[in-house]
Order: sequence, then C-alpha cells, then structure tokens
Amino acid sequence: MVSRIKTVGLLKATFSVAVWGASFIATKVALRDVSPVTVVWLRFAMGILVLGAFVIIRKEFLPQPPKVLGYFALLGFIGITLHQWLQSNGLTTAQASTSAWIVSTAPIFIAILGWLLLKEQLRWDQIAGILFATAGVLLVVSKGDLSSIFKGSFGTPGDLLVLISSPNWAVYSVLARKGLKENSASLLTFYVIALGWIFSTPLFFAGAGIGEIPQLTLSGWTAIGFLGIFCSGLAYIYWNDALKIIPASQVGALLYVEPLFAVAVAAALIGETITLGALLGGAIILFGVWMVTRK
Repeated sequence: MVSRIKTVGLLKATFSVAVWGASFIATKVALRDVSPVTVVWLRFAMGILVLGAFVIIRKEFLPQPPKVLGYFALLGFIGITLHQWLQSNGLTTAQASTSAWIVSTAPIFIAILGWLLLKEQLRWDQIAGILFATAGVLLVVSKGDLSSIFKGSFGTPGDLLVLISSPNWAVYSVLARKGLKENSASLLTFYVIALGWIFSTPLFFAGAGIGEIPQLTLSGWTAIGFLGIFCSGLAYIYWNDALKIIPASQVGALLYVEPLFAVAVAAALIGETITLGALLGGAIILFGVWMVTRK
C-alpha cells in the first residue's frame, strides 16, 4: 500500500515536471496569435479558477490579514507579474528549448542570493558548479558557437530576458521560504497567482486587452488552456501532493529532466532544431546545478 502511494506521488510529480517543460512550447504557440501580456492574463485567470476550486474543496482556504496579503502581493508581483512578463516577452524571440535550459539555472542564483543576503557559505564545489553552469549557458545561447560572443551576434534579446527571469525567480524563492513555513503551499500559491494576475490586469487593458482575444485560433486557445489548466493549476496541485508523500530531495531531483521534456516537445511540435552544442551546454548546466544543490 505504501509503495503504491509513493508510486502515485512520483507519477504526479513527473506529470508536473513534464507540463512545466512543455509550457515554453505552449507559450510560443499562443504568442503566434496574441501579445505576451494577453497570454499571461488569460493563463493565470484559468489557473486561479483551478487552484481556487482546489483549496475550497480541500477546505484549505483561509482569509488573510492585511499584513500577510501585502507579503503575498509582493510575491505575486515578483513571481507572477514580473517573472511571466520576462519569460513571455523573452519567448517572442528566444527558442523554447533554449529558454528551458536557461531557466534551469535558477538554483544557482538561489545559492548566490543565500550567500549574499543570508550569509550562507558556498563550498568550493558549489563555486565550481556555478562556473560550470555559466559555461553551459554560454554554450546553449550561442548554440555551440562560442566565437559568436566576440562577433556581436550572441543570442537574441529574448535570451537576455529569460536569463534575467532566473535571478528574479531566485529572489521570489528566497522570499517565499517564510510564507511556506506558515501556510500550505496550495494556499500560498493561490494567493500569489491571484494577486499577480490582478497586477497584470492594468497591463492587459493598457494594451489590446479584450479586443485581442478574438485573434486566438484553435491552436492558440489550446495552448492557453494547457498553460492555465495544467501548468498554472493541476501541476501545482500535483506537485504539492507529491511533496506530502515523498522526500523533497527525491521530488526536486525530477526538475533536472524538465528541460529535456522541453527540448523533446519543442522539436516534435514546433520544429526547433536539437543541436549538439545545446545538448552539451544543457548537460553542463545540469551538472553545475547538481554540484551547487547537492548536500
């Protein structure tokens, strides 16, 4: 019975990682029809409905005092409004597979922030891991041609935005530690997404707003539905369920395969080329992240 429960937990965690990896491709597909802010606004509107229903059905919903709401609002702005603005705008020119590799460096920035702000020590192997991951990012963005760094043709503007999103997510992760100790992960996620969506609403209506929605094709709606229901809703629910059953270290290890899902889906659905340089760079990134995060 215990083995069956753990198996279900691993399947839920794997599902979450797979859809998060595919989220880069779904975003690229939706961006063919509408602007980045519309993709983000519609995606998280759907996610709020899924998460809201979840916390109510499981009786986890609790009203929060103004001070806590202010804290959640800060997390929502950093982790949803700003983070998704960076990634969705970045994906207008960056490849989905390249973005997935770059985003996988977030643990590196979390370790650096812990050293800078929390006075956490960095071991020599962690420093080496940071250097490895940096080299891996350069390989991925240059598509294996490191000489492009010196030719002025290194990467795309979107690659830079996606790269900025990694330290931004690290800031969110460090700030969220306190909230996760005092609240259920599902409740915190619901409030963060809801408030982040509210902050993105003025940007949505300042742009094309509702008038842009009729431009969505069937593939665009499918992509946004996938992002909202699966990536911003069910994936968070299943991930939190898995964390209740399986040690966090085992569940967290699955995140190493997220960019692999992204590369495979990007090649299959939108025809992105898998290059040896990108795969080598991705492997170096994951090795560097492993060195930084291992105990």
